[in-house]
Amino acid sequence: MSSTVIRPRERDALLQSLRAGVVPRAGQRHVQVGREPEVTALVSDIDRIAGGGAAVRFVIGDFGAGKTFFLHLVRSIAMEKKLVTVHADLNPDRRLHSSGGQARSLYAELMRNLATRAKPDGGALTSVVERFVSTALAEAQHSGTDPGHIIRQRLAHLSEMTGGYDFAEVVGAYWRGHDSGDEQLKSAAVRWLRAEFSTKTEARSALGVRTIIDDSTFHDHLKLMSRFVRLAGYDGLLVCLDEMVNLYKLASTQARNANYEQILRILNDTLQSSAAHLGFVFGGTPEFLADTRRGLYSYAALQSRLAENTFAAGGLVDYSGPVLRLAALTQEDLYVLLAKLRYVHAGGDPSRYLLGDEALPAFMQHCSGRIGEAYFRTPRTTIKAFCDLLAVLEQNPGIDWRQILPSVELAQEANPDLAPLEEDDSAATPAWAPQGGRTGDDDLASFRL
Repeated sequence: MSSTVIRPRERDALLQSLRAGVVPRAGQRHVQVGREPEVTALVSDIDRIAGGGAAVRFVIGDFGAGKTFFLHLVRSIAMEKKLVTVHADLNPDRRLHSSGGQARSLYAELMRNLATRAKPDGGALTSVVERFVSTALAEAQHSGTDPGHIIRQRLAHLSEMTGGYDFAEVVGAYWRGHDSGDEQLKSAAVRWLRAEFSTKTEARSALGVRTIIDDSTFHDHLKLMSRFVRLAGYDGLLVCLDEMVNLYKLASTQARNANYEQILRILNDTLQSSAAHLGFVFGGTPEFLADTRRGLYSYAALQSRLAENTFAAGGLVDYSGPVLRLAALTQEDLYVLLAKLRYVHAGGDPSRYLLGDEALPAFMQHCSGRIGEAYFRTPRTTIKAFCDLLAVLEQNPGIDWRQILPSVELAQEANPDLAPLEEDDSAATPAWAPQGGRTGDDDLASFRL
């Protein structure tokens, strides 16, 4: 174990998140174990994005296997490599495609969570725009040119892209507000970039532009933003979308297919190099990917593009395809993870350990007896229980861990994605169903052959 000192604030935030069963927003490096090939594959994608290319990955793993943690780790690596990241969880009110504002809501959430290395917790959109203006001012001062001319010149190539003209006009409006000290104009420009204008009339009144970021321009404006962050001095944009299983849960076949069509568009733009300095990472469960009735494989064009390498069988692996399946943690990985949690809890000081080395395998044996192999394959419950044990030992100094270990209760988590889903609203009533839509168990009065 390294002798890195962990700051109390980072330690407390990390442990509180893990005890609550949620992914910590910072400090993931302190508890990362295993999955070296998967991390290496995503790092190569980040390098490709920084070099002017594009990438897309579908991170597939079972419920509780660590997909969200993996996505947060990838984001932190991307920020260290000078990329801008945006992230959001899909839910019924946030989708890739819609006609009722859900796609605009997803874009707005992404922009609220826009993060850089200097502002890793999000809310960095204004900072990115300010950095663009600052670099333009520095260039103008160096060349003795009017700053407004430099800004228009640098934004000119954005105007050639879909929605780019108004995007450039809004950034220009921010510069005018910056130059004149008009805070209201600057605020209106940032609101437009965050997709917070709901009507074109409002946007025209505030900024003089005729369009807004709406459901139909979701992907186009992500491509614009990837070009814009490059102009601001960053190396690209990484988009992380988690809980993709919410598309799988949509009851309407038409709505699901419209969202899958948007995924297909993103996939085609990436594979055909139509996007630059832009990457996507989608997190989902095996059902979301492989269910041929409701998952991505129900859409033939996606199934053909996401089909896995048939030669990667019999122990052979391929981490270069768009689908990246997260390997389950091994027992050895979990042992290392528990040791790291003990180290974090002690603030990086081994002299403050509350558990000896013999306690770690004993705790693992206890978990194995309660929930079987799930204790290391989907370790969220195990991690929560171990953090709870450390908390009790910390607050009760005289107690021995052997006294309380048998009382640690664990229950295997159930995957809510496997619960019965609503039937498609387009499905016809089965011919055998009783008239009036009743499909219950009617009493059988008599039966005779």
